[in-house]
Amino acid sequence: MQDLNKLFALQKASTNKLKKRSVADRILQLKHLEQLIILYQPAIETAILADFRKPPVETMLTEIVSVISELRHTIKNLKDWTKPKKVGQTLALLGTSGYIYKEPKGVALIIAPWNYPFNLAMNPLISALAAGCAIVVKPSELSPATSALLAKLLAEFAPTDEVAVVEGGVEVSQALLALPFDHIFFTGSPAIGKVVMHAAANHLASVTLELGGKSPAIIDETADLQDAAEKLVWGKFVNAGQTCIAPDYALVKQEVKPLFIEAMKQQIEKCYNADKQGIAKSDSFSRVINDRHFSRLATLLQEATSQGATLAIGGETEAATRYIAPTVLTEVKTSMRIMEEEIFGPILPILTYQNSEEALQLIANLPKPLAFYIFSRDNEKINKYIAHSTAGGTCVNDCLIHIAHPDLPFGGVNNSGIGRSHGEAGFLEFCNQRSVLKQRIGFTGIKLLYPPYTDKVRNLAKIFLNWV
Repeated sequence: MQDLNKLFALQKASTNKLKKRSVADRILQLKHLEQLIILYQPAIETAILADFRKPPVETMLTEIVSVISELRHTIKNLKDWTKPKKVGQTLALLGTSGYIYKEPKGVALIIAPWNYPFNLAMNPLISALAAGCAIVVKPSELSPATSALLAKLLAEFAPTDEVAVVEGGVEVSQALLALPFDHIFFTGSPAIGKVVMHAAANHLASVTLELGGKSPAIIDETADLQDAAEKLVWGKFVNAGQTCIAPDYALVKQEVKPLFIEAMKQQIEKCYNADKQGIAKSDSFSRVINDRHFSRLATLLQEATSQGATLAIGGETEAATRYIAPTVLTEVKTSMRIMEEEIFGPILPILTYQNSEEALQLIANLPKPLAFYIFSRDNEKINKYIAHSTAGGTCVNDCLIHIAHPDLPFGGVNNSGIGRSHGEAGFLEFCNQRSVLKQRIGFTGIKLLYPPYTDKVRNLAKIFLNWV
């Protein structure tokens, strides 16, 4: 293991230099990163293909395009984001002027996951660079090819006192978390998020936790079932379901369930078995990341079916290649383990409901989700679903795409996360928003309230109470 204390000290020493770096120079740095990513595109696709057979086109769309989009949006807007923001005056402080300055928090640690190993390392890195932080990136050891590529790319991009990649397993993460970082950005499970937050508490470091949970999709009787099926098949089975904002389960109005399942079946065939050679041979479908996760998913599937769930679509598995077919389960009970933990794989349980109150109560009984998907033509019901639920983000009549909007802050709530990322919200996560109040020299109204506290001062204080 490299000397992490030495690395941290090196980055800590560079924070003053980075704080003084002009916005123009930060923008030039981000443009250099964009050029490197475009140069490395074939290598990125090859690395992720090696890690879990993710189709190169899917990698380009979900890993590279999203990062380039984030970069270009940041480059375009950084000058405005960094300007001190003037705030309004108050009668009580008449004559003063207030501002919010954005200054880098210092040294940031980014712990990236394996499921989108390039995207979810680079997007927070862009925000941290924009803020002017020194950064340590810890990629996931479960995607070793991408981890090695990140180390190579970022070593070419910047010196280690500004950006460093530290590879390794759990023991490396634990050693990093013992260091007094100023901000920690973690993407992963709620269970590990609690470990990260506990470690951050030792140094009173701020955190951004992008976690997950059981994100629901609701399909009511007014929905366009064909459209909903097309979007849910993509949203659920892209990356073999290994997406933090994938719909984890679907709530379908009882009366439209048969038609919806048939539409799902047709769309799965269209996407992954167009040549009729079988989904297992498709070049468009990813694999589960490793044997441990495959075993977990296969066990969840087996337990559910043994307890009465029905395989409406799919169900085939192959341990040797870590293949699990796109699978849809019906007759699922909330007491089954598959409804008690995040699935994070290509299995979609379908539950039915009779009325919106029943559906909303089921959602409320589970921890607050990272995402909520609503498929409906009825605006009154859509507004009701939003008003009577809580989620990190919500998408109406589509899946996943809210994460791609650069001006929509992305993140969870409670169990599904803390803090926000992307665009200006991501930039601000790595900034200290410093309040600055500028006062006139000489007479100010507040001086009238200085001691000694005479009756005159008391009467002025009563008047002052009406101004604040």
